[in-house]
Amino acid sequence: MTLRVRALSDEEAHRLARMTRSQKLGAGLVRRAQIIQHAVDGLSAPGIAAKMGLCGATVRFWLKRFNERGWPGLAEDMRSGRPPTYTAEERSATAPRRCRGPLIWACRSHRGRWTAWWPIWARRASA
Repeated sequence: MTLRVRALSDEEAHRLARMTRSQKLGAGLVRRAQIIQHAVDGLSAPGIAAKMGLCGATVRFWLKRFNERGWPGLAEDMRSGRPPTYTAEERSATAPRRCRGPLIWACRSHRGRWTAWWPIWARRASA
């Protein structure tokens, strides 16, 4: 039994072609779109697997999933594991503080030891 991809509209075919050439999307999503594109072009699952260097089961899995779910089926499902400690909103709120850099500057003294001179210099300037 040959696994075929469902018929695509012109808009879907254009979207698929853009996804296969994208450099902004994730590599996994682009690879899955390329699997679908090869199937639309008429290649069989073993042919796609040989052309892309994948396992035949992987190709059949993504073709079945695209036929069942459509475009959302190309996205990855949540994986098992520890849930995130912080939500996306909490991480984005702290991003400016994390990207600012260190608050204390350090330099090497003449003896080769590291010293934090910024607080000392700031105290002398304010005195």
